[in-house]
Amino acid sequence: MALISLFALFSPATDAPLPFPGFDKVVHCALFAALAWTARRAGFSIVQVAVGLAVYAVASEFLQGVLPINRDADAWDALTDLAGVAIGLWFTGRARR
Repeated sequence: MALISLFALFSPATDAPLPFPGFDKVVHCALFAALAWTARRAGFSIVQVAVGLAVYAVASEFLQGVLPINRDADAWDALTDLAGVAIGLWFTGRARR
């Protein structure tokens, strides 16, 4: 899952049209939910997952803004990433019951 996230977040941007408005936010949310889910399933604590993925979310947006990959930093993407982390952790907690 980590390799998929690196590809999704750091591949150069294309001019291909998105399937629908907001599609990028759906991808961000699903990606970070999946990262949280897999990290918890791998045995990381809730705090480790939450803090680690929060740092990754903010750092990835910063890097998208400064790397020459034709992408922009977007605070809404970072917030969507954090929402994905919360959703992933919630689903993991529900599955353990």
